[in-house]
Amino acid sequence: MKEILTKCGYRCDLCPAYSENIKSDEDKKGVSENFKRIFGFDIAPDDIECVGCHNEGKQADAGCPVRPCVMERGYESCAQCDRFICDKLKTRTDFIEEYVSKSGKICSEDYAMYVKAYESKPRLCELREKLGKCRDM
Repeated sequence: MKEILTKCGYRCDLCPAYSENIKSDEDKKGVSENFKRIFGFDIAPDDIECVGCHNEGKQADAGCPVRPCVMERGYESCAQCDRFICDKLKTRTDFIEEYVSKSGKICSEDYAMYVKAYESKPRLCELREKLGKCRDM
């Protein structure tokens, strides 16, 4: 599957809750259990599914403040915004940075399945650089 970036820089193609990555109810159950074990998120298996924020349909985080903001501004992602990194985006970037810094060693399997997809700040910074929108953060 090709790389699919969300509005906040997450990677749908790597996300275990992305619809294309869910093959069965067992997959949903496993993702639910692992989100609880790794991040402390209590998400019911029936709620584990997302079509991605570039599509209409079931969103894993229906209350996301980033998606409507980016859409309202007519951008593809936060990388295009002059208010990068705003408080809305921080709700998406800070949790993973805090998790990684507090958790210590993360096994490579958990990292690949449950962390890598959400390390969005470096992706967005790289996009900003390509757009010529670099600035100190």
